[in-house]
Amino acid sequence: MFSRAVRPTVGLARSLSTSSQNHAKVAVLGASGGIGQPLSLLLKNSPLVSQLSLYDIAHTPGVAADLSHIETRAQVSGYIGPDQLGAALKGCEVVVIPAGVPRKPGMTRDDLFNTNATIVANLADACARNCPEAMICIIANPVNSTIPITSEVMKKHGVYNPNRVFGVTTLDIVRANTFVAELKGLDPARVNVPVIGGHAGKTIIPLISQCTPKVEFPSDQLTALTERIQEAGTEVVKAKAGAGSATLSMAYAGARFTFSVLDAMNGKEGVVECAFVRSEETECKYFSTPLLLGKNGIEKNLGLGKLSAFEEKLVADAMGELKASIKKGEDFVAKMK
Repeated sequence: MFSRAVRPTVGLARSLSTSSQNHAKVAVLGASGGIGQPLSLLLKNSPLVSQLSLYDIAHTPGVAADLSHIETRAQVSGYIGPDQLGAALKGCEVVVIPAGVPRKPGMTRDDLFNTNATIVANLADACARNCPEAMICIIANPVNSTIPITSEVMKKHGVYNPNRVFGVTTLDIVRANTFVAELKGLDPARVNVPVIGGHAGKTIIPLISQCTPKVEFPSDQLTALTERIQEAGTEVVKAKAGAGSATLSMAYAGARFTFSVLDAMNGKEGVVECAFVRSEETECKYFSTPLLLGKNGIEKNLGLGKLSAFEEKLVADAMGELKASIKKGEDFVAKMK
C-alpha cells in the first residue's frame, strides 16, 4: 500500500532501508479533523513510527483510543486543548500540522488566512518552545503564507533552521502523477512529475517536461492538464458541495511526505520530495523544488532543472502572487504581540 510513499529519484540503487531501527516520535497537530484523522491512521499503520502524539482542541482522546486498538507497534497518546499542547510536543522528532479550517465553496485560500494564520503561529510557537529541533511539516493552508509565518515565529525564538521547516505540497505531485497516468494509460505508481513554485492556483507549476517516464502533450492538452492540476483542490471543494475540501488525498500525501522525512532521517539514501521551503533558487524567499532529504532535513536543493518555454512563463506569472503571499505571512508575525 505504501510502496510509492517514497519516490526517490537519486541513487536508487544505493538505497538503504533502516526502518526497523527507527523509534520516531511523531506529533499530529489537528489530529481530530478531516485530514488529521486519516493521516493519523496512515501514520499508525507505519513501522517507521514508534510513538504517535495526537493533539487537537476537541475529540482527541477518542481518536487516540480508537487508533490505539490497531495491531501495530506505534504507541498512541491523545492531548486536548492549549494546556496539553506542550506535553504533546515533548520529545517529538517530526511534527505534522494539518490544523486549521478547510476551504468551502467560493472561498479562496486567501480567505482562510486570518483564522489559519493565528492557529499556525500559535502551534509554531509551541514547537519552538518544546521541540525546537523537530522536522516541522505544515499542511495548513495557505501554505504560501503559513511557511513564512512558521519561519518567522521560529526566528523570534532563535531556533529557526530552514532545513527543517517544510510546506507540504505533495498533494500537487500526487495529483499530477495521477492525471498524467490517466491521460497516457500509465501505472500512476510509476509516474513522477515534479511540481515547483507554491501551493495555490497559478503558483502550482507542474513540470511535465521533466516527467518520468517522458511524456508529451499537444499544447492545448498541456494547458488544460496544467490548469486541472492547479485547480484540483477547487474540483474537490465543488464535488463535496459544501461538505469540505480535500481530506483523504491530502492525508495520503501528508503521510507520503512524512514517511520520506522519516526514511531520510533513518539514513535511507536518495529520498527526494518537493516541498515549499526557504530557497535561493529564484527571486522568491520561499519556493518549492525537488529536495534531497537527509538525516538533518534538507540535504540539497535540487533546483528547478531545465524548464520548457511554457514552464518558464508559468514561473514568471507566479512570482507576483507568491511574493505577496510570503510578505503577508511575514507581516502577520511582525504585527503579533
